[in-house]
Amino acid sequence: MEITLNDVKNNETIRELVSHANKCLEVIGYTDHGPRHVGYVSRIAGEILEKLGMPERRIELAKIAGWVHDVGNMINRKNHGLDGAVMLFPILCEIGMPVAEVCDVCAAVGSHEEETGKPVSDISAALILADKIDAHRARVRVKKFDLADIHDRVNYSIQSTKLTVQDGTIAIDYNMSSSSSPMDFLMIYLTRMQMCEKSAEFLGCNFGLYINGVKLNRWEEPDGV
Repeated sequence: MEITLNDVKNNETIRELVSHANKCLEVIGYTDHGPRHVGYVSRIAGEILEKLGMPERRIELAKIAGWVHDVGNMINRKNHGLDGAVMLFPILCEIGMPVAEVCDVCAAVGSHEEETGKPVSDISAALILADKIDAHRARVRVKKFDLADIHDRVNYSIQSTKLTVQDGTIAIDYNMSSSSSPMDFLMIYLTRMQMCEKSAEFLGCNFGLYINGVKLNRWEEPDGV
């Protein structure tokens, strides 16, 4: 029997890790990294591979990686991808996931941060893309909202996001209000968007970054378009 995303979401240990990691980040002032964020990353990582025509099992593993990718924040924000991968390996094995699949998921989790990571598989590339593009006002913690904080200001200004995967291009378009600016966005997201470019390339695609319909990065149109 194959382990599914629902099996992982319903696992008591993993559920507590996701919750506690999010609480730790709340204490030190980070945006939401709980069920809302990991749920988004899980869904988008799966959608990317699905739209690229990948096998169903690879899609499901990308969803699983998305759900568990931030549990290492329970230990520390620094190197949380590496910590999370090490923590998850025995847990995923114990719930019955084949070792080869555990390796795929843990490799993706351990490679998703820009300080130390690079795309190492289709699952890894999809996870990086889904994680790094998640900027939205829903991530701002209402009780701790601080307009002077650039992370809160940027995320709060993003009213909607639109991801498209077609014609050999993965593109994200942010609808941003005037309470922040593209310059603010790039101050905190530039290296993340560069990692998205590398991940899209790994998947054989271009990457397009748009804010309010304006392209911010350079990419070539696919042949024949």
